[in-house]
Amino acid sequence: MKNIEIFEPAMCCSTGLCGVSVDPELLRISTVLNTLKERGIEVKRYNLTNAPMQFVTNHVVSEFVKLYGADKLPVTVVDGELAVSGRYPTNEEFTEWLQLPQDVLGKQESCCGGGYCCKGEC
Repeated sequence: MKNIEIFEPAMCCSTGLCGVSVDPELLRISTVLNTLKERGIEVKRYNLTNAPMQFVTNHVVSEFVKLYGADKLPVTVVDGELAVSGRYPTNEEFTEWLQLPQDVLGKQESCCGGGYCCKGEC
């Protein structure tokens, strides 16, 4: 089984799903991770506010933040290698890494046709 870790920017809570306006991409990633957890697959998720030591002790993430800054988060590390930066993994990337059927996570809607939400860049 692949070891997948997501390192997120500082947020008000562990999922970012608090407050009046919820980012649809944070909602999607939380749903994906919950679906995977229900299937016995754990994806570790760290945010800079709640788990700063994880950013320091993970060499790949520490170097990334030194080079590009925390404003370029999130990053995803798969088996110790940087896999995705500046965005969350797509549903297709998760199913590929985990060798799951694509219908496990459902078809991902995209705001700009790029396979993931572009955070208003459309």
